[in-house]
Amino acid sequence: MLPVRSDLIPSLFEEFFRDFPFVGSLSTELRTIPKINIAETEKAFEIEVAAPGYKKEDFKIELNDNTLTISSEKKEEKTEKGKDYHRREFNYSCFSRSFIVPDHVDADKIHAVYENGVLSVILPKKEEYVSKKNKTIEIK
Repeated sequence: MLPVRSDLIPSLFEEFFRDFPFVGSLSTELRTIPKINIAETEKAFEIEVAAPGYKKEDFKIELNDNTLTISSEKKEEKTEKGKDYHRREFNYSCFSRSFIVPDHVDADKIHAVYENGVLSVILPKKEEYVSKKNKTIEIK
């Protein structure tokens, strides 16, 4: 029988659950972690958050110093009554993602759009940064 290497157990556990759709404990709280895309163009950075089933009112976007935080807390309750039964179901989900914003982002022009289940947060670059062109250096 091979010895168990306890130093591998945490990494194997983390690897197994890395792409799992939620993390949390067996408590009443359930944290969903939406998938994120980050793209950079010449004029801006764009963060896309895959969050189908949400409304734009479900999101909170904050910029503190150079940290952008996108979060949501969503609660749903259903109550159903009939002749001989009474049923109440509820759902609670939340997430929070934070990103370091580069100094060359124009914080006053950051905006967001929620459409077709995708939250897009646009972080425009400062004009002086966009206008800088690459310069080729001649080798002598």
